[in-house]
Amino acid sequence: MNGFEKRAKSIKTKIMRTTLEMLRTSDPKRIRIADISKTANVSQVTIYNYFGSKELLLREAFISYVDKALLDFEDYMNEERLLKERIEYILFLEKESFKEFPPRLIKEMLLNDHELAKYVEVQYQNKKIPIITQMIEEGKNSGEISDDVTTANVLALIQLYMNQYEMMLGLAEQSGDMDAFFEGMVHMLFYGICGKP
Repeated sequence: MNGFEKRAKSIKTKIMRTTLEMLRTSDPKRIRIADISKTANVSQVTIYNYFGSKELLLREAFISYVDKALLDFEDYMNEERLLKERIEYILFLEKESFKEFPPRLIKEMLLNDHELAKYVEVQYQNKKIPIITQMIEEGKNSGEISDDVTTANVLALIQLYMNQYEMMLGLAEQSGDMDAFFEGMVHMLFYGICGKP
């Protein structure tokens, strides 16, 4: 990569980072190229030259966020860890991602950008699900998951948790101790209401 390419990549990264920071606090419809330009300290022309439109910039910035999150997820899951630690990490990641981007914002972005929604779904199906499936199979092989429980059962249970995550996040905040709340949820996932570790 020559000097020009490095500089261009650095400017693009700066613009996308600025856009993500603004998305964390602003409605996507209210973000203007002029605001991004001012905050990133680049010209509006530069933004249009790199991205073409605000919509394409929002998409590319969010895709970069998704790609990094998936890479971090894959790295963590490939380390030697107990199944319980991996499940806790999945819930922790959801909690952290919802702190950065509220579920309402993610839903709005996916509803308003079909290309982005398609990209996220493909990444979820082709990358995240196979990693989780492998984790479950390893858990079954190590005896951490009962032979009576299928991979499909565990995937369905995790999906149920994720589908209700926004509500669970609200309940966790109301509890006053989010970490303890999620530790209790992981405990119930593994041992049931009456079970013991």
